[in-house]
Amino acid sequence: MTVEQRSACMSRIRGKDTQPERFVLGILNEIGLEPESHVRDLPGRPDFVLRDRRIAIFVDGDFWHGWRFSRWRHKLAPFWETKIEANRARDGRNHARLRRAGWLVVRIWEHQIDRRPECVRQKITEIVAVADEHG
Repeated sequence: MTVEQRSACMSRIRGKDTQPERFVLGILNEIGLEPESHVRDLPGRPDFVLRDRRIAIFVDGDFWHGWRFSRWRHKLAPFWETKIEANRARDGRNHARLRRAGWLVVRIWEHQIDRRPECVRQKITEIVAVADEHG
């Protein structure tokens, strides 16, 4: 692709209200929860927050957040390798900050939703149940 074509493609990628996020929101709503979305006052701006249970949920795209990054990083231009590496480092820092502040951090990957949506549903349900037991 030319630089212009790549730029046009990348500009169409959404940061909020993605299909994976809508799927997770549907699960949360199904079990009777109304999460806050894209909460700015918490590290990493979690996609969903259940404040009363202290659960922060991130729904991460495999590319942008580097799922199994070591397997495919060599295929990227230096710019993208650096960008995704920085995303991963930032994700790790934010995860640690939330955990230190007493939050339960849940990371759901795009491929998990695509391949095993029932497992994602079960994971969310179990985490909410655990938080309720300890809450």
